[in-house]
Amino acid sequence: MIDLSKRSYQDEIMDDLSDGSESLYQALYELDVINKWLGGNEITENALFKILLAEPDKKWRIADVGCGSGNILCRIAEKARKHDVHVELIGFDANPNVIDYARKHCKAYPEIELISENIQAPSFKNRKFDVILTTLFLHHFNEATLTDMLKEFQRQSKYIIINDLHRHWFAYYSIKWITLFFSKSTMVKNDACLSVWRAFKKSDLNSILKDAGIKSYSLKWRWAFRWQVVIG
Repeated sequence: MIDLSKRSYQDEIMDDLSDGSESLYQALYELDVINKWLGGNEITENALFKILLAEPDKKWRIADVGCGSGNILCRIAEKARKHDVHVELIGFDANPNVIDYARKHCKAYPEIELISENIQAPSFKNRKFDVILTTLFLHHFNEATLTDMLKEFQRQSKYIIINDLHRHWFAYYSIKWITLFFSKSTMVKNDACLSVWRAFKKSDLNSILKDAGIKSYSLKWRWAFRWQVVIG
């Protein structure tokens, strides 16, 4: 059995920010399917709308960093329309090929803007938002980078919502077998397991948040093996 007591720092295939292969697009599609059936996106969505519906007349500026296909942004746009909440949704991804894919995916939603920009670049750090969302994004970074990133996010935004993986043996072996039998993507078969290994125990997140100077937050476990963190 693999030792999951500590985080892995091995790069995922998807960490190649120049990748524009068919394997990338297949992976983005399959990740949307996995999140749909395991309810992963609802963790972000439910936390966000508790905030939005508390001030339904406000126009909200919301960033989704590491936005991938833009699927979460589409879900938010749909729900905001139903509740008559005004949202300006901006998705960021450092890979321009991912953003091109997301633009096709989100073309029915004019309230969504998609930008190819590295969030560690000064151009991003100068931006301001009401809410910053991160879904399956933070596990791509080491602790020192995460500490600096969350410090910046606090300066840029009133609220931060984190949805990321729980590092656990059951999650690791479950996704290993699911992707072995159902995935057509080499990237997904490799990265899905590695993502769990790079993910977080509760103590990891508490330590990172403490180092970032964040004292007021909610940290909850959610199915399937996810952490939901709400800051603000």
